[in-house]
Amino acid sequence: MIIRKEQYEVAVIGGGLAGFCAAIASARLGRKTCIIQNRPVFGGNSSSEIRVTPHGACAFHAYARETGIISELLIEERARNHETIFENGWTNSVWDMVLYDMALETTNLTIHVNSDVNAVVKEENKIRAVKANVLNAETVMEVEATVFIDCSGDGIVADLAGCEYRIGSEGRDEFNEPHAPEKASKDVMGNSIHFKTKNVGKPVPFKAPAWAMQYDDAGFFYNQGRLPKDERGGFWWIEIGVPYDTIHQNEDIRHELTRHALGVWDWMKNKDPKMKELTKNYALDWIGQVPGKRESRRIMGEYLMTEHDPINCTVFDDEIAFGGWFIDLHTPGGLLAEHSEPTSLTYSTFSDYSVKSYAGPYGIPLRCLIAKDVDNLMMAGRNVSVTHAALGTVRVMNTTALMGQAAGTAAALSIAKGIAIKESPTEIIRDIQQQLLRDGCFLPNYKNEDGADLAKAARVSASSEALLYGVGPESKGAHEGLHIWKDQPQYLNEKLENRRAQLIPINTDTIDSVEILLHNTTGVEQQITAQLRLAHHIWDYRACSLPTLTETTLTVEPGQHWVKWDVNLPEAPKGRYVRLDLLPNENVAWPIAGRIEPGLMSMYQISSEKMRRYGNGHTLSFRIHPAQNCYGPHNVISGVTRPHRFTNLWRSDPALPLSQWLQLEWPEVKALGEVELTFPGHLLREYHAYAPFYRDPQCPKDYEVQVEENEKWRTVVAVQDNYHRHRKHSLPAGTATGKLRVVVTATNGDPSAAIYELRCY
Repeated sequence: MIIRKEQYEVAVIGGGLAGFCAAIASARLGRKTCIIQNRPVFGGNSSSEIRVTPHGACAFHAYARETGIISELLIEERARNHETIFENGWTNSVWDMVLYDMALETTNLTIHVNSDVNAVVKEENKIRAVKANVLNAETVMEVEATVFIDCSGDGIVADLAGCEYRIGSEGRDEFNEPHAPEKASKDVMGNSIHFKTKNVGKPVPFKAPAWAMQYDDAGFFYNQGRLPKDERGGFWWIEIGVPYDTIHQNEDIRHELTRHALGVWDWMKNKDPKMKELTKNYALDWIGQVPGKRESRRIMGEYLMTEHDPINCTVFDDEIAFGGWFIDLHTPGGLLAEHSEPTSLTYSTFSDYSVKSYAGPYGIPLRCLIAKDVDNLMMAGRNVSVTHAALGTVRVMNTTALMGQAAGTAAALSIAKGIAIKESPTEIIRDIQQQLLRDGCFLPNYKNEDGADLAKAARVSASSEALLYGVGPESKGAHEGLHIWKDQPQYLNEKLENRRAQLIPINTDTIDSVEILLHNTTGVEQQITAQLRLAHHIWDYRACSLPTLTETTLTVEPGQHWVKWDVNLPEAPKGRYVRLDLLPNENVAWPIAGRIEPGLMSMYQISSEKMRRYGNGHTLSFRIHPAQNCYGPHNVISGVTRPHRFTNLWRSDPALPLSQWLQLEWPEVKALGEVELTFPGHLLREYHAYAPFYRDPQCPKDYEVQVEENEKWRTVVAVQDNYHRHRKHSLPAGTATGKLRVVVTATNGDPSAAIYELRCY
């Protein structure tokens, strides 16, 4: 046995998406970092070994896709991968290699795979080192570090270090959480394995082994929330937890899951009257043997996040990430329980359970990632300091990846500034937030206030800008390769059975009129109430308590017509969203437009005081007069890199040919060393909606950075074949200018050049 000792500034234990993003973030900020992973590949539950597809806030909220390191990875995977995404089981080695490639390309990062941490060395109240067995190498590593980040899922480092943790569900009496049971329990959500099948072009038989589970009752699947809806595989409900211990009986669970997975395929292939015909040409191609875990230890930190925080969108001074998945609490026991996860039984967005489960987007505090019992230990992933109910939303992988990047950033900056990690939520939180924003992340309640960003002091102009006139069914957009994730409930009933609303960005002094395309399905005229209301941001889901600017009653003649409302609002809320609400009348329909207008969102009412995203980022048919100049060049220095309280986007006039340019101008010459750009794309919908080899049409493909010298423009950066949304460019030494331009010569399909943010340093 060889004993090897290594020293780092930051040591990350666990190579799932949380740990991976933590390690990349720390290393990019100059800290000597290592990542220790007990599997041969990175990605954790998302890897090709387990194949759970990453989820996040954008499954429920338009323009809420996670950005930063996780965005870089997922954009790269879609650009490289030939596989169509379906729900769980499809992931191939392209994803593993995207992660591995980034790790190898990252300076200051050392990777240790197949290395299992099993001991901690403490001195006083700090961890000095962790010990890991390197599998198949007869080697023990002892890794010392200044800060340790436990991203092991099970919280193995924190447990070995003696940290307090919770496991199971809190009772209703402790925090009065809406989803908490009356009595506390040790029950946790279960583990899953997945399988994948392949169409071989001809009928093929399947005979299950004798030890496989036998299923004969269709009601077990179709009446209890276990719909076998895809012949390719990928079912999250192949899940087992209680009565097993998800940590110590993981191998027993693996065996049971294998029995059940084979039994499920046997049912679909040989017995299910709905699936037999669909699966006749399909053969079993892959079956997982590494269970994906949902829940085990939750390490107690400096703050315990309860369900009330995501439901009420608590604003934290130390916000470092965001979430927006619903409160998703699977039934303990999984396949061994009477029924599956509650919302899967008879899904309706209007049910009491669905209404109370709809959450976010909400902020997550840094204190949840800092262990309270050890001075130099952080955590990220499903082991963070939250209650069982709050874990239901923060546990999905894209959210944990954001927490990982935040943990790595906080650790790196704490070390660089000589600040104890426990002091970082108060002493250097503004530095951490500004670094996360600069590195492409989004924080719902904070924006770019970096005093070193020279662009913020510049005058911004452009070659042209798009105006918002409105859209109708005939409108055409550049949406090739952008689909709807079919597992996400799509409420696209055009009949006004409930309150329907369209957000419209306003940037004129007055609103003269609004036209709405309405379809009266009866033979007599109909009356409908219309309101213009003031929204705080695009995810302002208050149904009835928004301030009303004006309202009217519209008369709709039989058939489909554009109905004009002479609003005559003399003092329009410039730089804000108004919400055009139509109250219910089920005899009238409001058709969707044929184009998704960037930065606009529609919603519908699901309860007395809650709205929800309508469709999947669709725009409803409307026109507005005067046309709104809501895509002006000044948006690129708003400090926000997505639609939120306004569009925050510059778009060139789509009627004009490319190239188009955006310009910064200073009153005096500036010495410039770096230009940082955030482009549109990969924000609107869940990752699952994007096709193989996808490159977002809105994203600039070919562009140049130019500076003015002696009244002539010189190109200092030229980029071709781009498809990433966040780019940083170092300029040649000695670059000094009073004017800088970004010239977009081609996009990946959209007629407009577009930029969310331009920074200069």
